Amino acid sequence: MAKKRRKYSRGASRSVKTEMHRYKHGTAKSGKGGRGGKVKSRKQAIAIGLAKARKKGKKVPRKSS
Repeated sequence: MAKKRRKYSRGASRSVKTEMHRYKHGTAKSGKGGRGGKVKSRKQAIAIGLAKARKKGKKVPRKSS
């Protein structure tokens, strides 16, 4: 049986991990340059982490609209 391919790269999951760390410590900010205020939810923190990974060019699927 063939190995299952990764949907997200390791680098992407690392950036989500660091963003979750910031969220748990209360230092995660939303918006461009962190001007949007404090991140309130886990989902928001994960979305920010994935967006940062996308910007760096990591393997992350496109946002579904």
